Order: sequence, then C-alpha cells, then structure tokens
Amino acid sequence: MTTSRPEFSRPEFSRPFTARPPQPGWAYRSDPYLLPISGGEFGGYASEGDVLVNQTADGVNLNVIWDELAEVLALQNTDRSSLARLVSFPTIANADPIPQVPDSDHFEEASEYGEPTGLRAAPDALIMGYDFKDYDAATRFTWKFLRNASAEQVRSSIDRMLNADNRLVNGTVLRRLFDNTQGANEFQHNVYPLWNGDAMIPPPYAGQEFGVSNHMLASGASVIDSDDLELLISQVRSKGYGLQPNTRLLLLCNPAQGEAIAGFKRGVPSRPREGSETGDVLPRFDFIPSDSAPAYLTEENVVGKVAPGEFGGLPVAGSYGPAWVIESHYIPAGYVACVATGGPNSDLNPVALRQHTNPAYQGLRVIPGRDQRYPLQDSFFARGFGTGIRHRGAAAVLQVTTDLTYEPPAWHWH
Repeated sequence: MTTSRPEFSRPEFSRPFTARPPQPGWAYRSDPYLLPISGGEFGGYASEGDVLVNQTADGVNLNVIWDELAEVLALQNTDRSSLARLVSFPTIANADPIPQVPDSDHFEEASEYGEPTGLRAAPDALIMGYDFKDYDAATRFTWKFLRNASAEQVRSSIDRMLNADNRLVNGTVLRRLFDNTQGANEFQHNVYPLWNGDAMIPPPYAGQEFGVSNHMLASGASVIDSDDLELLISQVRSKGYGLQPNTRLLLLCNPAQGEAIAGFKRGVPSRPREGSETGDVLPRFDFIPSDSAPAYLTEENVVGKVAPGEFGGLPVAGSYGPAWVIESHYIPAGYVACVATGGPNSDLNPVALRQHTNPAYQGLRVIPGRDQRYPLQDSFFARGFGTGIRHRGAAAVLQVTTDLTYEPPAWHWH
C-alpha cells in the first residue's frame, strides 16, 4: 500500500534572493533580527515602528549617515589624492601607444604641388601596458552596536575606510613610480618601469643620442647631497621632459630628506667627498623657501620668482634650481623622485591610473551587504584600478644608500 507524500508549502525565507523590495509577510526565520520591511524603497530603512534599530544612541537617523556616506564617496572619487593626481593620468585603456619623447611632431618644407605629410603615430611610440586589480574591505556593525553607538563612532569607521582607500591609491601610484621591475597585464601588454638600464634605448631628443639609460639610481652615499638632485633633474630634462611651458619639475621626498635639502646653499658643501681628491660636493643652486615658508632673516636678496606655497593641492617647501620641492610622508624615507608633471591628471604625467571601462565600476564604491535593508550593518567598499608607466623618461628616482645598485622600497601602506 502506498501513501501519497503530503504537500508542504515552501517557507518564504527559502526563496532565492532577487533584487526587488521584500514583500510584506516574508519570514526571515533564519535570523530573528532581519525583520521584514514595510514601506520605503529597496536599500533604504524601514519606518521607526518596523525596525529593530533606526538611529544611533545620540538620535541620528541611520538613513542620514548612509546618505552622508554616498555624498562623501562622490567627493572622494572626484577629488582623488593630490599627490596621485600630480603624477598620474586617469584612463580606461589597458594599453596606449605613447611616444617616449615629447614634441616629436614637426613641419616640413612645403612644395608647390605636393601635399603635406599627415601626422601619424610616432615611430618611437611604445605600447605601454597598465595592470588592473580589485581591492575591497568591509565595515560590519551589529544591531546592538548601532543602538548604543554615537553617530561619530559610526562615522569614524567610515573615515578609516576612506583613509585606507587614500593610502591604497597613493601607495599604488607611487609604488609604480619606484618599482624597477617589468611585468605584463592580463592582455600580455608589457607594463614598463621608468628607464631602468634594460636593452631598450631611449629615442633621440634635440640632437642627443642615448645609449642604455637608467632613471632608477643609487646614491652611493649614506646621506643625500646636491649632486643627487642635479643628476635626477638632468636625467629628466635631457629626455625632453619638464622643459615645456605647461610642465613643471617636482622633487618629491620624505621630510627626512627634505630637511637636508633645505640646507643646500650654493658654494657651501652639501657633503664631504670621502676619500676623493676632487673636493667636497658643492651645490649649483640655493634652496629657496616657498612664499608660504615661515618668516626668516637673510643678508642676501632673492633673484627670480619664489615658488608658490601650494601646487596641485600640495604644500611646496621651496625650490632647488628649476624644481619645486614637495615633502610627503607617502614617499619612503631614503628615496627621492624628480617628476615632470603637466598638472593634476595631465596626460604628460609619467604614471597611468587605469580604471574599469564601465563607469559603474570606477572609483571607490560602497555596496550594501547581505541584508540590503540595513546597509550600515554590513557594508562592502570596493575599488578596482591599475597602474603603469606612460612616459619612461618623465621621472627619475634615487635611493640614498651606500650600495651602488638601486633597490625599490619596501612598502607598508596597506
């Protein structure tokens, strides 16, 4: 004798998740704190009578904090860190053909019946590849925490996430600048460093022919001196960068090196030359404080224009020769970079900052977690981007070390 199996109705909570507003009567029995929502749009919060927690201990509605977060992220994505913007160019391309010498186009003598030659891809253009990676992190709050926390406690976690993203973008861009290794992206395009002494020869510029060129240098001394700065500046300018009216040479350094650079004075040794008969290292230029520097007394007059107190959102400490000195703790101690920049987000900047081709995946994004009715309880922060060198000669970096071989810094920014 057979008996028919009784029919049981499937519980509502076992339905697969779909991106639509929960319907009244859904029973989230697997978690007693995921209460049904009545009223409001998907991704928002239920009304006061329907939710377990709807405000912080000091009376700030959680909806308000979530809306604030959306506004802050919009600002974060349009106002990316000043340091990264000065040395990088945003792009959605995975690779670009980039001429490795500026101002490579030229006119030719006109003929009576001929047609002028059209501009075309420069023969010295290289296919410069950019990598891409996804990064994420999460904030998680229990309903009891949200009930007892103040709004500032909740906002502080969000601030920490924004600071972490800022370190990530800055660190990745600068890591590319100081990395002397070559790689490849997912399309097998070469991701190059600056000129690093490999077999590739820089193209001629202004009648100069180059051999193997290295823009990643070791100082050979335990302290920085004026020769180091002048060598960096010479390496960049000799390749044609930093000479155009719309570009500017920057010396990026850690405050530890910035303090030493601030003492460089023409005719006064910047460092004794140990064991050498050629004499001490004498600077060719004076370090001149910027117009925002603290007041100081001098018996000499400044000839020429003083560097501004700010450039591209960063404070300028002063100038050494044709370069403005910018100090930043993002630059590892013991390293200095000379960068030719065209300004924030200029295509003349040495580093590319690759973003996703889909605008929905660009910038720092915040995604509600598993219970999208209460996004603050479980929020995911995501950013996908990559980097690559665009102009191999537009920057030069130096490690202050007694060794004669350059080693990239050990980064501790993530």
